[in-house]
Amino acid sequence: MLDCIFCKILNNELTCSKVFESDQILAFNDIDPKAPVHIIVIPKKHISNINDLNESDRKLMGDLIFSAKIIAEKINVKESGFRCIFNTNNDGGQTVFHIHMHLLAGRELSWPPG
Repeated sequence: MLDCIFCKILNNELTCSKVFESDQILAFNDIDPKAPVHIIVIPKKHISNINDLNESDRKLMGDLIFSAKIIAEKINVKESGFRCIFNTNNDGGQTVFHIHMHLLAGRELSWPPG
């Protein structure tokens, strides 16, 4: 997608502070963090949001979610805890229309968030 900021990061048109990368997944620090640790985890395949997932995306999304465990171990928040969030469409708070997971940590996170 030409106007997708995450695709621009994937195409090295924009830089990021990379935390994790695999063949299918990229994770980087959010530029506007909402917690002491705020990491964005994206698939390298452009999918707008959860509503646009296909049956063929099951493994990819499993890999994306599993990457949260790997990242939490790497940044030492596995034991203290973390939160993973997907925002979908406008009412869900989605502002970048490339499916992504927010991994938040570094403090006690209250509920409900907003």
